[in-house]
Amino acid sequence: MRRVADRLNGSDRPTFSVEFFPPRDEADEAILWRSIRELEPLDPAYMSITYGAGGTSREGTIRNIARVATDTTLVPMAHLTAVNHSVAELRNVIGHFAAVGVHNVLALRGDPPGDPMGEWVAHPEGLHYAEELVRLTRELGDFCVGVSAFPYGHPRSPDLETDTHYLVRKLRAGADFAIAQLFFEADDFLRLRDRVAAAGCDALMLPGIMPLTTPKTLRKTIELSGATPPAWLTERLDPLSDDPKAFRAEGLNVITELCERLLREGVPELHFYTFNRSKATRELVDRLGLRSPRAEPALTTRP
Repeated sequence: MRRVADRLNGSDRPTFSVEFFPPRDEADEAILWRSIRELEPLDPAYMSITYGAGGTSREGTIRNIARVATDTTLVPMAHLTAVNHSVAELRNVIGHFAAVGVHNVLALRGDPPGDPMGEWVAHPEGLHYAEELVRLTRELGDFCVGVSAFPYGHPRSPDLETDTHYLVRKLRAGADFAIAQLFFEADDFLRLRDRVAAAGCDALMLPGIMPLTTPKTLRKTIELSGATPPAWLTERLDPLSDDPKAFRAEGLNVITELCERLLREGVPELHFYTFNRSKATRELVDRLGLRSPRAEPALTTRP
């Protein structure tokens, strides 16, 4: 049984992981699997595949995460949300994960489909909170469970104290670790880690990192973090918006600096959002010296 927590706790050096999203069609699936195969030789601690709002990509998640479990050397983690699912349906999905050899689940309440900031309405026979999904998953087998965390607080939380309270409840419900949503400065993540520790919880806190390769990825980081980028960041990147090569180079420098600071502060693992592409993540892994000693030699970069 390949568990995320075992890989994280069993390493004496910093590691990294990668996240993909389920493909929409056959062409997307080919891109996904090319990226998976390009990252596999680097020996990430684990890889995950997301789960669409309302379960819209459930079949793609299940099919591809099952293939990862059976056809690769990677440790797979499936995302799962409570959106539009009854408890019976959730039990069925969790059971299917176990049946295909996936024993790691990122348990999320999930956002309302269509409008992430819309009113949350639970399924009449479903769950209301990620905390409940954590408990359900742990009750159904020997799963390793992760949850999400928000450096700036969840958009629906009235303040950071309340947000920390609910994060700690999720962790104490049986989660092994939390992956933090995107942030701009290392201190934003480190303060989150300190808040959780001050609440008496010693669960692993892992930072989510998105390589900044285009203005689009910067805009996506702003959207997902819910925070305004610091002035120093816009001063470095805005003048390069019309120069794709220069923007990519400086964006990766920014992320390298961010990751180096996190590693100096003892962060044990970096979780990279790949957008189903491998090149930028491979570059960062090499810059940061995160290849496992047992990893295969670097692949030749495609032109």
